Amino acid sequence: MTVATLGDREIHVDEEGFLTDPTEWDEALAAVLASNIGLELSPAHWRAIEFARADHTATGETPTLRRMATEGGISTKEMFALFPKKPAKKMSYVAGLPKPVGCV
Repeated sequence: MTVATLGDREIHVDEEGFLTDPTEWDEALAAVLASNIGLELSPAHWRAIEFARADHTATGETPTLRRMATEGGISTKEMFALFPKKPAKKMSYVAGLPKPVGCV
């Protein structure tokens, strides 16, 4: 486990930069993480992030794109528009969650 400094705070991350302790996450950190990958968060981004965090709390796993669509009501097409190229990976990074299983 690595400690990274973002802004004025230290967070615990894995070798790919994903938070290892989701309790260190807050909305201000999400904005910094989004900026790191070239995103500016909109209300649609927040809807995806809030669903993902709630689902992670309930299931103990980061939701996949399929789960985001079926349970979260956010289509795969919309996820690609919000988080281009690697939507599940980028969404989980910004949401402070582990990388989804099956994500490369």
